[in-house]
Amino acid sequence: MDAHEVNRARAKLALFVADVFASVPRKDQRAKSDCYLRGLMVDGRRKSIQAMASRLPDGNEQNLQQFVNQSTWDPVPVRRRIAERMVPRIGPDAWAVDDVSFPKDGKMSVAVAHQYCGALGKQANCQVAVSVHAVSDTASCPLQWRLFVPREWADDPVRRRRTGVPEEVGHREKWRLALDVFDELAGWGLVPPAVVADAGYGQNADFRDGLERRNIGYVVAIRSDVTVHPHDAVPAAPPWSGNGRRPQPRYRDKPSPVAALAADQGRQAFTEVTWREGSRGPMRSRFLALRVRPAGVRSRRLAQAAATAQEGLWDGVLPDVTLLVEWPEGAEAPTDYWLSNLPADTPHAELVRLAKIRRRIEHDYRELKHGLGLDHFEGRSWTGWHHHVTLVTAAHAFLTEQRLAPKADTADSPSTRSSTPSRTC
Repeated sequence: MDAHEVNRARAKLALFVADVFASVPRKDQRAKSDCYLRGLMVDGRRKSIQAMASRLPDGNEQNLQQFVNQSTWDPVPVRRRIAERMVPRIGPDAWAVDDVSFPKDGKMSVAVAHQYCGALGKQANCQVAVSVHAVSDTASCPLQWRLFVPREWADDPVRRRRTGVPEEVGHREKWRLALDVFDELAGWGLVPPAVVADAGYGQNADFRDGLERRNIGYVVAIRSDVTVHPHDAVPAAPPWSGNGRRPQPRYRDKPSPVAALAADQGRQAFTEVTWREGSRGPMRSRFLALRVRPAGVRSRRLAQAAATAQEGLWDGVLPDVTLLVEWPEGAEAPTDYWLSNLPADTPHAELVRLAKIRRRIEHDYRELKHGLGLDHFEGRSWTGWHHHVTLVTAAHAFLTEQRLAPKADTADSPSTRSSTPSRTC
């Protein structure tokens, strides 16, 4: 947005800030949040505090630095209000889980480490955050964030103290952080219609089990080397000799990688599915859905633990899910794979639509980073990072609301859902 567009939206922004930042105790702090949001939304190559302050008539660099880096206002109630406000406006078909990286120099930015950096496509010095977004075919918005704390930071009291990492925060795997977010959002009365995620999460049997235990449906990507048994495979136990423990029921045939199982079905088993209208016409490809039983040591142990806890014994039967496979026209072999625990009678077109809807999150990251300066923050502290991310999320939410209801009298008008917003989120 240019400066004139921001000025025209000042009244709506003031109402938005009054609602979303109502938990911030001081009036001057709420005024600074309004100023910071305008700085994020005004066009400009850099969205560092210095650069933003220079573009705003009421911008004061020192005040904004203090507000973001040292002020004690709690970002969690602000994010809660954003989530409560945005979920009914977007009307999500799913919540998407992903992580985003922030390349950094040096070792003193909070939670920075040499790790895989998606922004650069390689191992590099960066921060990584896990995010959960409400997504539909036409709109999306972040609901909550977790900064990933690498293992090396768990036992580094000097860096933790200098950056203000809370004592109770330690290393926690990304998939656990995602489940933590679902638990927190559930505490706010927000439950996903379904969860979608890339193979970084979908590949993890513990993550899928965590969703299952929370009664959350999912459609998650997996790699081609994940092994499964056919749905009709039956475990069996060898005859007991009478000595020692009775043999456990096991599947006697070796599980197959999903790539081999799909290829064995042949191209003719795949049917064309259209999942939505794109800017260049209908988006369609060829898909196959099969009922399978995920194999592997971890899947078996999780299934055994669940069955033992409920019934006291395990018959060796692995839970069944749907395997969705894409084999595009012209491709020599299947290209993409997903697992879903949605009901077996879920239409294939709905599975495909949910599998593909995860890419909506790319719109969010594009605007959050390139338009709103998500990765432009130059501070190093835990507090500063969380304040900045919360303010960027608020700016994104405000812009999303304006696109979804451009003629609304106020930013707090009743929820609407437009099928043709002027811009994507």
